[in-house]
Amino acid sequence: MNIGLSQNDRFRETPEAVTAQETLAKGFPAGAAEPTVVLTTPDRVDRVVGQLQGVDGVASVRPGPASETRAQLDVVLSSERGSEQSSDTIKAIRAELSDTELVGGPDAQDLDSRSATINDFTLIAPLVLACVLLILLLLLRSVVAAIVLVLTVVATYVSAIGLGWFISEHLFGFPALDLGVPLFAFIFLVALGVDYNIFLTTRAREEARTQPVAGAMTTALAVTGGVITSAGILLASVFAVLGVLPLIMLTQVGIIVGLGVLLDTLVVRSLLVPALATLLGERFWWPGRPKP
Repeated sequence: MNIGLSQNDRFRETPEAVTAQETLAKGFPAGAAEPTVVLTTPDRVDRVVGQLQGVDGVASVRPGPASETRAQLDVVLSSERGSEQSSDTIKAIRAELSDTELVGGPDAQDLDSRSATINDFTLIAPLVLACVLLILLLLLRSVVAAIVLVLTVVATYVSAIGLGWFISEHLFGFPALDLGVPLFAFIFLVALGVDYNIFLTTRAREEARTQPVAGAMTTALAVTGGVITSAGILLASVFAVLGVLPLIMLTQVGIIVGLGVLLDTLVVRSLLVPALATLLGERFWWPGRPKP
C-alpha cells in the first residue's frame, strides 16, 4: 500500500499552479521553483557547498541571504517535488552534513511530515484502542467480550483501508493514499464501529440473563438490527458525498470510512460478532455471566 501524495498529486483536477510548475520543469531542474534550504554558519559556507555538490540528486547550490550568525544556501534538486528521489536526496543531504546545519524547504517538510504522521499513528492508535477497551470492560464487565469487540473493530479498519486503497488506485487512478488518511479513517471507524457493537452487545447482555448466548445474540440482533443497519447505510451515504470534493484526501477518507461503515453494519455486527459469541458460548461473558 503506497502512502504519501506529493503536493502536485493532491488535487483531482490539475490546477494552474501545478501546470505552471510542470512547464517550468521542462526547461530547468525540477526543483528550481521550490529549492531546498540549508542553514549553516558563515565560516562553514564553502565546506558545506562542497559537501552538497557531492550528493547525488543535487543539481546546483547557490548562496542566499546571510547574517552574522547564519548563512542560507538554496539547493536545487534534480528530481520532482514530493517524489521518492527527492526524499532520498534530502536524507542523503542530512546524512552528509553535520548537526549544526539545518535542512528545510518543501521536500524536507514533506519528509518530516511523513515521519511525524507515522509517529502520530503509532502513538494515537494504541491509546485509542486502550480507551475503547477500558470503556467496554466497564460497560460489559467481561474481558473476553471486550477483547473480541476491539479485535473486530481492528479487523474492520484493516479490511476497509485495504479495500479503499485498492479502489483508489485501480478504479480512481490515485497514485497513493494521502498521509493523513490512515489516521483519520482509523479514528472514524473505531468510534463508529464500537458504537454499533455496544448497541448490540449491551442488549445481548440484558437478554443473557434469561437465555444462552446464541439466543441472546439472536434477540439482540432482531431488536437492534433495523436501527443499526439504517444508521450505517445513512452514515455511509453521507461520507460518500466527500467523493465529489476536489481534494483527493477527502475523497479517500469518504471511500474508506463509507466502506468501513458498511462492512461493520452488514458483516461485522450482523454476522461476525454473533458468530464469535455463539462459538465462545458462556465464555463470552467471562469472568461472570449476567445474573437474572
